[in-house]
Amino acid sequence: MKERCIMIFPQFENMNIIDDIREKYDPLANNVRPHITLVFPFRSDIESCDLRDHLEKVLSSVHTFNLRLKDFTEVRSFGNYIFLNIEEGKEEIVNLHKMLYTGILESHMPMWLKPNSYLPHMTVGKIEGEDEYQIAAEETKAIKDVFSTIVRKVSVEIIDENQDSIIEMEIDLK
Repeated sequence: MKERCIMIFPQFENMNIIDDIREKYDPLANNVRPHITLVFPFRSDIESCDLRDHLEKVLSSVHTFNLRLKDFTEVRSFGNYIFLNIEEGKEEIVNLHKMLYTGILESHMPMWLKPNSYLPHMTVGKIEGEDEYQIAAEETKAIKDVFSTIVRKVSVEIIDENQDSIIEMEIDLK
């Protein structure tokens, strides 16, 4: 049984800013590149060819789109997180999320993910200690950079036993 996740790995010219923040505050910074999750981690015996067929069918009409991230938000509803907000491209990402959780992936939608509760974002920090969390929140609030790119593909990763990301496949958008 494989554990997988489906995501977008955006490439920004100023990616070093995100990498620096994640290096300090995201425990998974060395396991997976900065990403936007479309389908949350799930364990299954779905064959790679069947998953590829599903993605190609679902994504066949999806075009590349602009993505712009800006400003950081503190999220405490399920842990001490810091998210980088999506300013442009949010609607497209929500639609991708909904489209992917159909067919063979429908049963893999987590119970905690209620309809219309998906909030697209990029996690840049998960901090345990309160003092460290306050420092991270203040540091990220001061960052006013804008991160822009064009989303050209959707990626499927396998999450190995060390939480490392291994790219299984990538599907290009039109």
